[in-house]
Amino acid sequence: MLIEKYNSKWIEQFESLKLEIEHGLNGLNLPIEHVGSTSVPHLDSKPIIDLDIIYKNASEFKLLKARLTSIGYYHNGDQGIENREVFKRDKKGGHPVLDSIPHHLYVCKAQSEALQRHILTRDVLRKNEWARTTYQAMKYELAEKANQDKKRYAALKERYANAFFDEIIEKEKLSSGSRQESKD
Repeated sequence: MLIEKYNSKWIEQFESLKLEIEHGLNGLNLPIEHVGSTSVPHLDSKPIIDLDIIYKNASEFKLLKARLTSIGYYHNGDQGIENREVFKRDKKGGHPVLDSIPHHLYVCKAQSEALQRHILTRDVLRKNEWARTTYQAMKYELAEKANQDKKRYAALKERYANAFFDEIIEKEKLSSGSRQESKD
């Protein structure tokens, strides 16, 4: 099955990956966020950890890129999403943690739309049971439509889930704005 029942080990796996990446960044102190479905308690998911490393400027990105390369990652471009760079593993290294835990590593510019979308989506799903259960049902339905094929599932998810996230993010922004106005 493409989608697995929620597993609390995903949080532990994120922490293991984060620790190894931080060690590899060799003193470059940048925030690393757990995003994606595995970061949401009680949400069934593909068992792949999504991580965002957050940087502020071009010089920080160059240094970050060099450090990630030194621990076996390669830069795979932005894959069509501005200010969200994709890094993949060069599996020849055989690192006991980085090569044993399936993960997607993104490097996002602070305040970028891609980063904000990752964080907002995660946070809304964490605090809103309706959104979480609706999204989970959608994931199972799309996996079934895709006959459990990863590429077909990804294409369907891109089409249907993005519209769902656009809607819940907009509602969250409006709700946050009205909460902020009531504080003023």
